[in-house]
Amino acid sequence: MKNPFDQTYLLEILQDLLNTPSPTGYCHHIIDKVRQETEKLGYTFSTTNKGGGVITVPGLSSEVLGISAHVDTLGAMVRSIKSSGHLRLTSIGGYMASSIENEYCQVHTRDGRTIDGTILTTKPSVHVYGDARDMKRDEAAMEVRLDEIVNSKADVEALGIRVGDFVSFDPRVQIKPNGFVKSRHLDDKASVAAIFGMLEWLKREEIVPQRTLKIFITTYEEVGHGLSHLPAEVTELLAVDMGAMGDDLSGNEQQVSICAKDSSGPYDYAMTSRLIELAERDGIAYAIDIYPSYGSDASAALRGGNDIRAALIGPVVHASHAMERTHLHAILGTAGLIAAYVTDAAVTSK
Repeated sequence: MKNPFDQTYLLEILQDLLNTPSPTGYCHHIIDKVRQETEKLGYTFSTTNKGGGVITVPGLSSEVLGISAHVDTLGAMVRSIKSSGHLRLTSIGGYMASSIENEYCQVHTRDGRTIDGTILTTKPSVHVYGDARDMKRDEAAMEVRLDEIVNSKADVEALGIRVGDFVSFDPRVQIKPNGFVKSRHLDDKASVAAIFGMLEWLKREEIVPQRTLKIFITTYEEVGHGLSHLPAEVTELLAVDMGAMGDDLSGNEQQVSICAKDSSGPYDYAMTSRLIELAERDGIAYAIDIYPSYGSDASAALRGGNDIRAALIGPVVHASHAMERTHLHAILGTAGLIAAYVTDAAVTSK
């Protein structure tokens, strides 16, 4: 398939999603943006009890194909307020403590305020602490320095900050002229942007998929139960999530990852084989990989006891769960492979 997607639209959606804080459990703002964009395209949007979104695209048959991607990201919560006026954190999602050292952040209070800060170690200066370089970076060693005049726990509480408030990390979004996209949280907002690129194309070209699409935008994937329940009419699920890159892996940042197996076991043979065939048919750069330390919304759905076939694809991302980077080619390729799969044997209404 030639690249039929509106790149300007796709990148605008991606940038907006990346710049919207959405650590797992604090996704109401970003889901509202997803709803607004869905309604602009003229598709039906509903919400789940867990706060996720469901986009419905009518097809030619009553058979339902599920597609999933998640907007929740890594983040943190306030674990405790220290007597110094600094905050101790508890992590949301799995990441290295060192990957958030010296990162700007925001604390989101329950009454709607946002307070800026910086994540530092408890020994942040080599001029003061002899073991600053060598100390172990773990959750207990990290704290937030607020950009407010605070010298005590009472000062912090006066700002409205409490235990259990969410903390989001500055994504530091950069979209380079050569196509590289650098940002935190490309997992999985790059995939959501790819889905919207595909949806905009379907609407613009008035293409009707063979099957009705139920697109699940989930909000608890990073903690393992994003899509643990599916409606009974969904018999097949295509999860769209980032692919990893590194030693013993074959993908690069310009490719689409087709995952054959992750921590939940092998994905459906027929679905995976068809995705490979479609990528080769349409000239989409792809890599087949195995991720033993990875799980997806499809993993959660399978472990939740849903009787489905499932497969997993997504743009390859370097330095996943850290300072991530991918390429526009990988995002467009992902949109292309989704489009090829959902329009397989489909017809146009034109």
